[in-house]
Amino acid sequence: MKLLSSPLIVPVAVVAGVLVVATLAWILLTRLKPGSDFRELGLRIRSWWVMATVVLGAVLLVPSAALAFWALVCFWALREFFSLVPGRWEDRTALFLAYLAVPIQFLWVFLGWYGMFIVFVPVYMFLAVAVALIVVGQPKGFVASASRIHWGLMSFVFGLSHAAFLLRLPEKTGFEAGPRGLFLYLVLLVQLNDVFQYVTGKLLGRHKIAPVVSPNKTWEGFLGGLLLTAPLGVLLRFLTPLSLPEAVGAGILLPVFGFFGDLAVGSVKRDVGVKDAGSSIPGHGGVLDRVNSLCYAAPLFFHYVRYLAY
Repeated sequence: MKLLSSPLIVPVAVVAGVLVVATLAWILLTRLKPGSDFRELGLRIRSWWVMATVVLGAVLLVPSAALAFWALVCFWALREFFSLVPGRWEDRTALFLAYLAVPIQFLWVFLGWYGMFIVFVPVYMFLAVAVALIVVGQPKGFVASASRIHWGLMSFVFGLSHAAFLLRLPEKTGFEAGPRGLFLYLVLLVQLNDVFQYVTGKLLGRHKIAPVVSPNKTWEGFLGGLLLTAPLGVLLRFLTPLSLPEAVGAGILLPVFGFFGDLAVGSVKRDVGVKDAGSSIPGHGGVLDRVNSLCYAAPLFFHYVRYLAY
């Protein structure tokens, strides 16, 4: 499929357009307000350029490389989570198994083996981690360690890997965008929803939605993101095999559950007293700070599409 004549050129154009506008706005702000510090905004925009180039390039040009890249994202997010939440010395074998779960889970993705993909983490890793924690013979802290490792696996390996499995769904007659379109639809809507929520919250936010977990999140920002993302989900329906009513549903479900994924990771950070999960992405924090919304949105969207269209 030639890219320039493919529906996939549209998300590329949307991302490029948004980033060009953001870059021009940053340049304009630095000229109009020379006394203000816009360095963090500049870092955020530059990081977006790099992330967009890497993700779009991998997905559109070498889909197999996109799977490897997404496996790295899952591994890094899991690593950041385990670095945030303190554990025990006795957990090291269970942690090794948790990290080993990433390449194994992505082997099932690469093979397109849905049956093993869907049970490996929730069943086999659930049992393996528990056994690894039991055999060390230290019951003190067992519940905390098991909860920490299981939650990390479910969120950042099982949850996030659903986005990658979209790329392994079969081609459908009449669905020109193919599996790559589904992946781009998911990532684009969830990430733009984060931007929409941030901007509308800054401009209109008055009523805090979760003041203890995330003081900057407001009802106005949440509703603004929802009202802007839902129509976009309908406009980009050609990237999916969904009907119009189904696309409306996706446009509503993705921002809602992306928001709760963000709050879930925000609760972890608030619990351990940190603002960002890491510093690997300049201006954004860590990988975990960038993909937190996808932890909940990706599995929901995958099963929504698979049930309705496959």
